[in-house]
Amino acid sequence: MITDLTKEHPDKTLWRFALPLFISVIFQQLYNIADSMIAGRFAGEHALAAVGASYPITVIFMAFAVGSNLGTSVVVSRCFGAKNFGEMKTAISTAFLSCAGLSAVLSIFGALFCPLMMRLIHTPENIFDDGVLYLNIYIYGLTFLLFYNVCTGIYTALGDSRTPLYFLLGSSAGNIVLDYIFVAHFHWDVAGVAWATFLAQGVSAVLALVTLWRRLKKLPGKYSSLFDRDLFGQIAAIAVPSIMQQSVLSVGNLFVQDIVNRFGSSVIAGYSAGVKLNTFAINSFMSLGSCLSSYTAQNIGAGRRDRIPLGFRTGVRLALIAAVPFVLLYFGFSRQMMALFLESESREAIRAGMGFLRFVSPCYFMIAIKLTTDGIIRGAGAMKYFVIATVPDLILRIILANILSQFFASTGIWMAWPFGWIATTVLTIIFYRKITAVEETP
Repeated sequence: MITDLTKEHPDKTLWRFALPLFISVIFQQLYNIADSMIAGRFAGEHALAAVGASYPITVIFMAFAVGSNLGTSVVVSRCFGAKNFGEMKTAISTAFLSCAGLSAVLSIFGALFCPLMMRLIHTPENIFDDGVLYLNIYIYGLTFLLFYNVCTGIYTALGDSRTPLYFLLGSSAGNIVLDYIFVAHFHWDVAGVAWATFLAQGVSAVLALVTLWRRLKKLPGKYSSLFDRDLFGQIAAIAVPSIMQQSVLSVGNLFVQDIVNRFGSSVIAGYSAGVKLNTFAINSFMSLGSCLSSYTAQNIGAGRRDRIPLGFRTGVRLALIAAVPFVLLYFGFSRQMMALFLESESREAIRAGMGFLRFVSPCYFMIAIKLTTDGIIRGAGAMKYFVIATVPDLILRIILANILSQFFASTGIWMAWPFGWIATTVLTIIFYRKITAVEETP
């Protein structure tokens, strides 16, 4: 269902728009968590550690998918808000052709350098081969990953947050079932986890692409060409800084993973489980930011910049509400959360995961506001601010994790996270105020 986000008050529009997208993220993260749960439960602590050790590298590839999603979404939103459907269709075809080329480059890069990257972060030998195996299979599905993310970005730009939800419901269920079959019954261990993700992601990408193509045929306007350099430049102007921002965080996480790896596979396993749960929360908040990116871009396209502060206030309220259950679960029931991934015998891994969750979860209220505000900054095209606000988080997390881990062992690594989040949140709010101050100037 296509929705115009430039008319109703955001208290009405954003709630309806955000809820299906939020549920989509929940199901997407559930099947990501299911990978680790089934690996830990049926293949053992070492399998969970192998998947976890490779995770920061997969996040680098995900950064390109997320950046492509955001760049396409903002440009398509502006065209849709201006009711320029012909240009919108050309922007969409340009995005897909660009992603086809990007996926080829990333696949070659991954095949050549993933083992080296695993070496550089000092992956323990007992999990190295399984980690590389997981990455090799993951790379086969990069085209599906990119295309699916571009599709969801386009649906979001058109104000349709329900269609991606339907795909994810089916894909999540399929991934969990395949995980269980491949790992618990076929005993494929880490390879089974990777192939389950590959198949579920592939089916979702194909269905999303076919459905989108049918929907676009019903809209007025014709393609001026299949690839437009100007529109490519507009998409890249949003996508490249987004990729840079995500990649900077990913590289930062690689450095953090390197520090974690020094404490052995048990700590890696606990950290892996904790990070999966943390990613669940963070991506949920990011989904609200994506909603606000589309809301902001549509309203700018329609000449309604005055509606941006209204959307900000609604978005912050939604973010704070979304943070509550994560804080309660992760802080108050951290042991039970770890028990989802690990057997009771894995005491050291459970302690590590619990410590991580208890340090980061109280800061969710703050980071939720930051990620929501990011959405407005992206939608307004202020990508310089968006990238700059990321840097303090990266620097502080790496420096403090190195220092504090020397005094507090692995606990010192978890202690570093809140400091980075505080700095980046303060910067983001300052930049948002600059954007709205400029827009309110006659």
